Amino acid sequence: MTETKNGKTILTTPFTEKDIRDLHAGDVIYLNGDIVTGRDDVHIRVTKEGLELPADICGKALMHAGPIVKGSEEQGYEVVAIGPTTSMRMEKLEYDFISRTGVRLIIGKGGMGSLTAEACREFGAVHCVLPAGNAVFTALCVEKISGVEWLDLGMAEALWSMRVNGLGPLIVSIDSGGRNIFEEKKKQIAERKEEQIKEIGKKLRSIL
Repeated sequence: MTETKNGKTILTTPFTEKDIRDLHAGDVIYLNGDIVTGRDDVHIRVTKEGLELPADICGKALMHAGPIVKGSEEQGYEVVAIGPTTSMRMEKLEYDFISRTGVRLIIGKGGMGSLTAEACREFGAVHCVLPAGNAVFTALCVEKISGVEWLDLGMAEALWSMRVNGLGPLIVSIDSGGRNIFEEKKKQIAERKEEQIKEIGKKLRSIL
């Protein structure tokens, strides 16, 4: 579901394909509902080892993150800090992961590449960037931890299920059309760099 409140675009899980297809690269959104965290080891278990993900994330959201959590299964868990992990670490596995799980929205730090862009285009998903350096603040958006699986991987790599409210701002970096803001900016920077090098060269020749 998508709604606008106080000028903010808010998406609530589970998402329909239309919810995701209506998003465009550069859009800023906020997230309510159910998400899971999953990094390298979770992706490896699903794509390389062929294990079924022990949490249903079809139509939902995954965050590349290794949260710091306190508590226990008996007493309950609480998120102390949760910041995004560099998403490019999962690039080689993300296409298969999206196709196998049906996840619609992925959150991380930094951009992703052509394999993820292809998956977003084919399966109707998006990648979003959460500004880094706000792990303690972001933890305030977590209403509760609803479960944990694969804790044998360690706290950071485990599959944590949680409910969030107002998680964001999330910037859509790859949309379901395959548009990739990070790749676009790389090209722009490269073009401007060449222009600046030429200008500096002209000025140096005039001085010499």
